[in-house]
Amino acid sequence: MARILLVDDNQDLLMAMTACLEDTGHLTTQATNGNDALRLVDSSHFDLVITDIVMPEKEGIETILELRQLFPLIKIIAMSGGDAAHPQTNLHMAQLLGAYTTLNKPFTGDQLKSAISTALQASA
Repeated sequence: MARILLVDDNQDLLMAMTACLEDTGHLTTQATNGNDALRLVDSSHFDLVITDIVMPEKEGIETILELRQLFPLIKIIAMSGGDAAHPQTNLHMAQLLGAYTTLNKPFTGDQLKSAISTALQASA
């Protein structure tokens, strides 16, 4: 069981991810932008942050950079639908800046669980 912070401005996706992860025993908390995510990480312990890239207020790349500076040991998974012309650009940048792994939207519950398992088992 892990404490996981889910960060996305899409409420339907947050609800689906929460249901999937809580069914497997993880504890989840939700944030809808990077500012809220950083406040939550600052006040609570999380084993993993899963963040979207494109969000209002503070987008995912900025959030990843700040998480790396303030909480260097926290695991991060970045997710994005990208854009039609360059679907992997955002995810590649996220990995270069500190995300452990990435998920390309849309993804399945099994892909989500596999990415989480891999990230949590990796050494700090």
